[in-house]
Amino acid sequence: MILIADSGSTKTSWFFFKDFNHSEKISTNGINPFFRTTESIVAELQKDLIPKTGTSISEIYFYGAGIIDSKKAKTVKDALQQLFTTAKIEVESDLLAAARATFQNEKGIACILGTGANTCLYNGKQITGHVPPLGFILGDEGSGAVLGRKLVADYLKGILPNDLSQKFSNQFQLNYAGFLESVYKKERPNKFLAQFTPFLYNNINDDYCANLVTNSFRDFIERNIKLYSGYQDETIRFVGSVAYYFQPQLKEAMQLTELNYGGVLKEPLDGLKKFHLQ
Repeated sequence: MILIADSGSTKTSWFFFKDFNHSEKISTNGINPFFRTTESIVAELQKDLIPKTGTSISEIYFYGAGIIDSKKAKTVKDALQQLFTTAKIEVESDLLAAARATFQNEKGIACILGTGANTCLYNGKQITGHVPPLGFILGDEGSGAVLGRKLVADYLKGILPNDLSQKFSNQFQLNYAGFLESVYKKERPNKFLAQFTPFLYNNINDDYCANLVTNSFRDFIERNIKLYSGYQDETIRFVGSVAYYFQPQLKEAMQLTELNYGGVLKEPLDGLKKFHLQ
């Protein structure tokens, strides 16, 4: 029995394979070792995952946001090893998941646009180039957290057009102090900010919303994709909910910069299933 996991900061999607013909998809909260401890991961999965999978798993392939080095990988691997004591466990970055899911054994530039953002140059086997995303404060251009950050900032500064400002106020019952506390004092501020992205999607026909999203994608391209040598000749593919739901704006940004747009996967799991079971 095999488990494949794709984990972002917001949620973790698991494919549980009882055999090659029977699989089940399971969702749990995000497991990002920047924000989680081994103990909290064990407690959560004991409650939300084990009742559905049991512990007799032979192989686990875990791909996650925040897996940037061996120390962060160990936080997750130790938790999984406590729960699945006999399993073979591999813990890799969500970036390698995006590359394997979108390109399989081909080369190209793989991109993530979800709650966070990331990119890599992939040679069909391994990541050969990487521009650091830097998180939603210093980078993560085009991500859900940054789109939400820009929207909330414009609302609080009175920049948001009046009709949208009224809609926003009616939908989200937070005052000025509440916004600041959620961003600067509470846990997972990136998740908090990303929750406002659907507001942009639901009002995307408004010029303000469309321009905010398209310009954010152009920032993503300028500050990430264009930093790879030879980017003009590479196919560029995306995974993530933000890329998926804002495809028209993403395509527009790619066309404006004359890049080779190769399509979007909402989630990498289908591609990872093919990669690991082929």
